[in-house]
Amino acid sequence: MTRYRNFGLFLTLAAVWGTAFVAISAGLEYFPPVLFAALRYDVAGVLMLGYAAYAVDDWRPCGRAEWAVVGVGAVLLIAAYHAFLFVGQQHTTAAAAAILVSLSPVLTTGFARALVPSDALSVVGVVGVFLGLVGVAVIAEPDPSNLLATDVVAKFLVFCAAGSFALGSVLTRRIDASLPIETMEAWSMLGGAAVMHLVSLGLGEPIEPATWTHPEAIGALGYLALVASAIGFLLYFDLLERLGAVEINMVSYVAPVFAAIVGWLYLDEVVDATTLAGFVLIAIGFVLVKRRALREEVGHVRRRHSSE
Repeated sequence: MTRYRNFGLFLTLAAVWGTAFVAISAGLEYFPPVLFAALRYDVAGVLMLGYAAYAVDDWRPCGRAEWAVVGVGAVLLIAAYHAFLFVGQQHTTAAAAAILVSLSPVLTTGFARALVPSDALSVVGVVGVFLGLVGVAVIAEPDPSNLLATDVVAKFLVFCAAGSFALGSVLTRRIDASLPIETMEAWSMLGGAAVMHLVSLGLGEPIEPATWTHPEAIGALGYLALVASAIGFLLYFDLLERLGAVEINMVSYVAPVFAAIVGWLYLDEVVDATTLAGFVLIAIGFVLVKRRALREEVGHVRRRHSSE
């Protein structure tokens, strides 16, 4: 029963995070991108802070190290990631964005090895990172004569989102702080929302509340804040404890399937052959980079199932 429960929750999380890309595309019809992302985390941050206050004792950061973790999370994991993603997704499909974001685990390993020279990537690992980057190039389909084409720039911005998240993941782990993940997420969400509001003001994004009252706009914002962020992260915390980091990373490679199916049904978006080819290259890159961890995880799962 535990195995089936974990599998069901895993698919639920993949569905929630995959369809979040569709909700972003739908909401961008009514909200300016950076402000849209900021409003999402205004709501999600308050909800997550309430959950942290209920679930853990240390619901407020204390000391320089803990606030440093929150600062990195706010700037890179929330603000930079979502600002790049929402701006880029104005001109690309939900499925393509989800696939490009799935490069994050590969880039995370690359950044980790770059920041810790003693943990240099093996030749196979370097090939894995290279294949992931080739997958991005295949999806972007850059035209050498027009590298600043709108769709190419949009996909590059989504790639920057994946890079921001990967770098933030590495830096938060390198800071010596014992802050509970629920607390870190809550305060990072609120801090990231504040940063994005400032960026939105700096960009001069229009503030037109009248357009935000459309049912689709309310639905997109509510889904992202309540379901994809609040409920999604609660599922993530539960599965992280039960499955571990390696297995939970596989969500990144199931979520694009849901993004593609729902994007096609709701937004009439079509996934072309080049996008699928790029996804395959990114997935192969992940397997090569994480091959040792995957091998260990497979052995662990087999032992766990045999003991049941």
